[in-house]
Amino acid sequence: MDILAGISSEWLKALTWIAALACAAALLLWRPRRPDLAALAAVLAFMAASLGAGIYVLNHLGDGRWGGDKEARLDPPSFSETPLVGEALRPLDGVMNGMADGVNDFVDFRAALPVALDYFAAAGWALALMVPLGVAAFATNTVRDRRRAAESAAQVTELARFRVELELVKRHVGYPEPDII
Repeated sequence: MDILAGISSEWLKALTWIAALACAAALLLWRPRRPDLAALAAVLAFMAASLGAGIYVLNHLGDGRWGGDKEARLDPPSFSETPLVGEALRPLDGVMNGMADGVNDFVDFRAALPVALDYFAAAGWALALMVPLGVAAFATNTVRDRRRAAESAAQVTELARFRVELELVKRHVGYPEPDII
């Protein structure tokens, strides 16, 4: 079952952008303070959708959406209907049909290849854009991790200070056991 059979070539191209925008919106809703990750996810979704669309085009070569139906199809004549020698030429019909099918398949491939290459080129540009976005997301994560580590170290230091003060207060009040709290 081909769920993309009714979609035109323009809509297939639009679906790659729609997938990227939907992914970015979903990630922004989930983590609104991380637009860097939303941008990275959008580019990744666009790349995956573009690769999928290019593979879909190459898997459906005979489809008229890619322009293969604009050229006339080869339809070889039947030699088996020739009077007197028709039976002897019947194997030639199979050879001619095979050659015509090969030429028709080549015409379909020649029409679909530029469309598929457009999708693959868009995926390549997305991959090129994903590198700086990935570096930016990594840098943002590194800064956030360092800040969290510094906050954690400050909290540990403050907790140690509070424990020392608690021990001083316990000694001042006169608790006999040092491990009450």
